[in-house]
Amino acid sequence: MSIDTLGLREQKKRETRQAISDHATQLFLVRGFDRTTIADIAAAARVAKMTVTNYFPRKEDLALDHHEEFVAGPAATLARRPEGEPALAAMRREYVAALERHDPVIGFTGPAFARMIAESPTLVARLRELHDLREEALAERLTAETPDDPIGARAIAAQLAAADRLLFRELQSRMLTAQDGDPLDDIAAGLAEMAHRVFDLLEPSLGTAAIR
Repeated sequence: MSIDTLGLREQKKRETRQAISDHATQLFLVRGFDRTTIADIAAAARVAKMTVTNYFPRKEDLALDHHEEFVAGPAATLARRPEGEPALAAMRREYVAALERHDPVIGFTGPAFARMIAESPTLVARLRELHDLREEALAERLTAETPDDPIGARAIAAQLAAADRLLFRELQSRMLTAQDGDPLDDIAAGLAEMAHRVFDLLEPSLGTAAIR
């Protein structure tokens, strides 16, 4: 099989996955997550039910399709940080950059999508689980950097994760009360002010901790 053929197959898979995700999102926004079935999504995307579950083993992953990036995000931020930069500074820098680009991974989902999540107990529970996995990935990263102090690494991860959850929930809250068409720059500016306040509060205890 040629490299070109393999490339086309991978492209086709990506297109199919995106099409399924797009149709699922449209149905969730109209009907609600809990009232939409896998069969509904398969019919809308014109694929078999098994195709949907092959690409998305959990129905929740169809709504939260950035879940892998979400879980890995903070740990990846620390892995990329330059030598000499503390973990807190890296987290602050990346969060502010994500606000500026209105990154959906940190909660820029739009009012309708935020309402769809808030109205589904299943998705609310899945988000809690993803936050736990996100903290665990962060803890594993910090523990790998300081294997002689695993408790200290996990304590730092817990504090960073708590700040992360706080900011995520605040952005979701603001999305719920926003109107379609509200300037995202205004929402981002408000969150930036809050984020700096949160990170400033952590500065005395974590400002020089977990330096790479």
